Amino acid sequence: MADALRPLALVTGGWRRIGAAIARTLALAGYDLVLHAHSESKFAPEFAVELNGFGAAVHPLAADLADAQAVTRLPAEAMALAGRAPTLLVNCAALFREDSAATVTAAMLDEHLAVNLTAPVLLTRALAELADGDAAVIHILDQRVLNPVPDQLSYTLSKQALHAAVRTLARSLSPRVRVNAVAPGLTLPTPDYTEEQWLRLTALMPLERLASPADVAEAVLFLAQARAITGQTIFVDGGAHLESFARDFVYLET
Repeated sequence: MADALRPLALVTGGWRRIGAAIARTLALAGYDLVLHAHSESKFAPEFAVELNGFGAAVHPLAADLADAQAVTRLPAEAMALAGRAPTLLVNCAALFREDSAATVTAAMLDEHLAVNLTAPVLLTRALAELADGDAAVIHILDQRVLNPVPDQLSYTLSKQALHAAVRTLARSLSPRVRVNAVAPGLTLPTPDYTEEQWLRLTALMPLERLASPADVAEAVLFLAQARAITGQTIFVDGGAHLESFARDFVYLET
């Protein structure tokens, strides 16, 4: 059984891809976990068993992040499941859909802002209301917040807004809650990429390498434990944010 003195982390989107890498790194570092998914069908019992093997208690929690009322309840529900309040919140879940300046609609903007901006801000507020000092929030952004591309307009705008919110929330919630962010670049391939394209994109990065999910997770853990840092964004992207790309990566080097 996990030690009740282990700190508790709430990770949205914590069952897959980068979220799962973050959960694994936190478990190895001594955290118990409340892992959120959009629905119970996304829970992965075998992954929970893996995390249990690292000494972590794992509590699954489902919620639609587009539902503001459900979002506001999440930290309290996490506390009810684990018996104590989270001291770390990692906002990893995100909505990513295709649109542009020519196709954007009010509905598309609303959907992205609800999940990618409103939900993280409301979760931060709810955690702050439960926190008894020395709590931390880490938002997962995207390297494009510095050098945007014309693709996925609603997604990009929502991430840029969350990036701007990092410093504002950090100032507003000091000294009890630290707020920072990690901005990954191209990290995990999807079926949209060929192996050859992936290699060519890797060569475009200033470091000639792409970040791995473990690289992103290590940055999250660093910020979680860095008690003298707040209001900062760490770019974990092979240096991609130093360049200005004409299009989203999926359209480059095809």
